[in-house]
Amino acid sequence: MAATATERKLLIGGEWIETGDWLDVRSPYSGEVVGRVAKGSAEQARRAIDAAERALANPLPAHKRAEILVKTAGLLGRRHDEVAKLISDEAGKPMKAARLEARRAMSTYTFAAVEARKLAGEMVPMDASQAGEGKLAFTLRQPLGVVGAISPFNFPCNLVAHKLAPALAAGCPVVLKPAATTPLSALLLAELEQEAGLPDGWVNVVVGPSPEIGDVLVEDPRVKVITFTGSGPVGWKLRERAPKKRVALELGNSTPVLVAADADLDTAAEKLAANAFSFAGQSCISVQRIYVERAAVDSFLERFLPRVEALKIGDPADEETDVGPVIDDDARERILAWIAETGGELLTGGETTDEGLIRPTVIRGARDTDKVSCEEVFGPVVLVDSYDSLDEAIERANSTRYGLQAGIFTASIDAALQAAEGLDFGGVTINEAPTFRADQMPYGGVKDSGNTKEGPAWAVREMTEEKLVVIQRR
Repeated sequence: MAATATERKLLIGGEWIETGDWLDVRSPYSGEVVGRVAKGSAEQARRAIDAAERALANPLPAHKRAEILVKTAGLLGRRHDEVAKLISDEAGKPMKAARLEARRAMSTYTFAAVEARKLAGEMVPMDASQAGEGKLAFTLRQPLGVVGAISPFNFPCNLVAHKLAPALAAGCPVVLKPAATTPLSALLLAELEQEAGLPDGWVNVVVGPSPEIGDVLVEDPRVKVITFTGSGPVGWKLRERAPKKRVALELGNSTPVLVAADADLDTAAEKLAANAFSFAGQSCISVQRIYVERAAVDSFLERFLPRVEALKIGDPADEETDVGPVIDDDARERILAWIAETGGELLTGGETTDEGLIRPTVIRGARDTDKVSCEEVFGPVVLVDSYDSLDEAIERANSTRYGLQAGIFTASIDAALQAAEGLDFGGVTINEAPTFRADQMPYGGVKDSGNTKEGPAWAVREMTEEKLVVIQRR
């Protein structure tokens, strides 16, 4: 274990709990143990739900919830360097990306605080009908109850923030199960919420086997909401098993972007090179498929490939590193196997460095049925192909089962609007990489990519329900 390794216990009902068993957290880059965490089980998950239920019985007023969220954002700011280093250590995320994630988590808490203060129902215009004459009606927004949150490894701080902060804004206590490979940032966030004044039981964190803890969250009727970010098969199975719960799913993507011949090719090449390979492509909206109008494809590649090859690969702790490791050996071997199976032309990459890191890989002319095209690679791989008409490009972009975000680079407003309307995705970016996300915007997919919208304003509403109140006036 590294001399600076972090040791953390589980948080249940305001107490930091040891279980007698520990999980090692290893650096995806060096394999060195960077921390260890108390290993939880179904027993700790049930205790956490008990604590959350007790917290729910003592509601926090909106102003108090907002104050705690603002204080948490401030604590994240004051401990920014520590948070970024923790993200980098446990996820193998390059420091420049880890610093950005830490800043984004501050933003998530800040916007959640705004939502806590303005969360309210609305007036119903009863006298708009004869039946409603003489009556006054309005709705109340009330918390649904205990939230079971399951977060992935790739954004161990900000995607946890997107679970915890909206839940608190909505008035819902949380039982969080973070990814066992990257639990340290989640436990630090919970500590910061405690330091900000959050009463006992409002946030509980249990780290351990996903099936065991997940089963408790699914089967316990006191958990009213499950918010899950991760793989499609697991997410949809959770929804199938919990038909009476509100199950919010944020899942994968095979992210396409179209580049028209009239686009600013330098801008497109620069943005796409960065956003295809940041954090080794381990983002649900990492650029994976680039379709370039045939007349411009060679000119685009002349600009794109040098930028890809200029990316610095190496130790994520180095402030200059652009591309670090994928999360583990299994992921690396799967990605390399998919590259080897493709029918396309390998333009660069496709191999590992002496340190075992996958070089940024560009493949031209892959088949639409290749796994690197129709599945989510979640690695440093991007495909480039040409198209003859915008209709063809949109059809190919839509050809996978995913639908999270897509994009187009073009100088034509007509082409941009046609793409915005025709791309079957939850979000479409124009002259920006579809990897772009600001934390206050609605973010979510269609088809197999999910069934909800994140962003505090939208997530808060997913965790509350409207109650109608009708008053007979004299």
